[in-house]
Amino acid sequence: MTEISAKLVRELRDSTGAGMMDCKRALTETNGDMEKAVELLRKWGAASAGKRAGRETPEGKVGYRIADDEKRGTMVAVGSETEPVSNNEEFLEFAKKVLEAVEADGPGAEASLEDERVTLAGKLGENVVVSGTARFEAVDGGRIGAYVHPPANKLGVLVQVRGGPLELPRKIAMHIAASAPRWIGREHVPEEVVTSEREIYASSDEVQGKPEQAREKIVEGMLNKRFFAAQVLAEQPWIHDAAKTVGQALEEEGAEVLEFERFALAG
Repeated sequence: MTEISAKLVRELRDSTGAGMMDCKRALTETNGDMEKAVELLRKWGAASAGKRAGRETPEGKVGYRIADDEKRGTMVAVGSETEPVSNNEEFLEFAKKVLEAVEADGPGAEASLEDERVTLAGKLGENVVVSGTARFEAVDGGRIGAYVHPPANKLGVLVQVRGGPLELPRKIAMHIAASAPRWIGREHVPEEVVTSEREIYASSDEVQGKPEQAREKIVEGMLNKRFFAAQVLAEQPWIHDAAKTVGQALEEEGAEVLEFERFALAG
C-alpha cells in the first residue's frame, strides 16, 4: 500500500476543502492518486448531500441585482439549514454565482452549478438549495426595483412598475415584502379561488346564523374585507400611508404594477 504523506493530505484538503480524515481516507483508497481522490471525495459529497436533500432550509440569503438603467432585475434565494452556514463565505460566494448565472442566462441557469451545490452541501454538512430565481426585463416604459429586508436578508421582492417617481418601485417592493399579496389586482384572482372562498364564508356558522335574505350581502362583505383586502395588492392598506390602499396610492402617482416576485426563506 502506498504511504500517504501529511503533505499530500494537506494538498488535497487545500484543493477541495474536505476534512483531513476524509482526504487521508480518499488518498488511501486511491493509492495516492490525487485526481481519483478528488473524484472520490465528490462522490462521497454527492451521497452525503443526497441524504440531506429532504431537510428543511429555513435559513439562507435572498439577493438581487438591478441594472443601472433599471431595465433588468434579477433576484435569487439560496437556502441553508442554519444561520451560521448562511453567513459562511463559501455559501455566500455560491449564492453570488447563482445570482450572476441567472442574471446572465435567466431562471434555470442555476442548473449549471448543480455539481458545485452538491459539493458545497457535502463540505458544509448541510442541505443547500436554490429555492427561488427570477429575472425581469422592462417592457413598455417599465422600471425594475427590489428590496431585501435586513439584517437577515431572508425576505426579498422584485417588482416592475410603470410610471410614478423614481423611489416608487422600491417603496412598492417594501410593501409587498411586508404584506405578502398573491395577486396584483382583483381581476388576476382565478375565478375558482374566488368561488371556493365564497363557499367557505357562506357555509360558516357566522353566516348561517344570519337571516337568509342577508347572507349573500354578508358573504360579499367578508370576501372584500377578509380576502381581497388581504391577498390582492391593489386592495391592501398602503404600509406607507394606511389611510389609503395601494391602488389609490398608485392612482395618485399615475403608476401601475406590472409584475412582482416575492421570496421568503421561512424560519
